[in-house]
Amino acid sequence: MTDIKYLRLWDVYKGILTPTQQEITDLYFNCDLSLGEIAEQRNVSRQSISDAINKSKKQLDDYEKKLHFCQWLNDYELEVSSMMTNVNKKLTAFADKYPEHKEEIVEVLKALVVGELIVEEGK
Repeated sequence: MTDIKYLRLWDVYKGILTPTQQEITDLYFNCDLSLGEIAEQRNVSRQSISDAINKSKKQLDDYEKKLHFCQWLNDYELEVSSMMTNVNKKLTAFADKYPEHKEEIVEVLKALVVGELIVEEGK
């Protein structure tokens, strides 16, 4: 089973890896191929694939240690999720208090879920 941590790091930092590292780690992390399958496909030893993946993992860890972008994204997503939960609770309470507006509120909640609501600055 692939480590979810490295999937996230790979998504964020893959562009910094070499093209060879990108290809090998994509096959390993995203296509879930075994070391042997990747080695066979690339006509190299299983050990060289293992070394490339380990080196790539170390680089991904180093990038995160220096840049902290994945941590920032995680914190941001948690904050947005918390805000959305609060908005949902408040709109649901409003709909309960003013049932004549329930239809409109349901539409607003749907728009929020699919990201269709655009809030213009200053309005």
